[in-house]
Amino acid sequence: MKAIVIGILPQEGIRARVIAIARGEYKPKPSEPKIWFTSMRSLAEVLSDENRSLLRVIQQAKPQSISSLAEITGRKTSNLSRTLKTMSNYGLVQMKREKNNVRPIAMATEFRIVA
Repeated sequence: MKAIVIGILPQEGIRARVIAIARGEYKPKPSEPKIWFTSMRSLAEVLSDENRSLLRVIQQAKPQSISSLAEITGRKTSNLSRTLKTMSNYGLVQMKREKNNVRPIAMATEFRIVA
């Protein structure tokens, strides 16, 4: 699995960058970050040791549902669901709906951080 490039910029910088891209004034290079955080603190919360470990478990065990992931990790389903939703918002996890279940898929377990 390829490493995801993560960038850190203040909210105003992210907004200006997105507007410049939308206007066609700036074309991002393929090597530039796809995921952005507004601070090292917010990055550290989302990519904590526990959450990086969770991503590795998802990649290796390939659970078929959040419930089965909760059994594997020993975490409560509600807590796990909140964590996965946050990680999904940043593009670190994909939540794939299948029949009556939602299957988490890790998009990366390695990261390159550009500050």
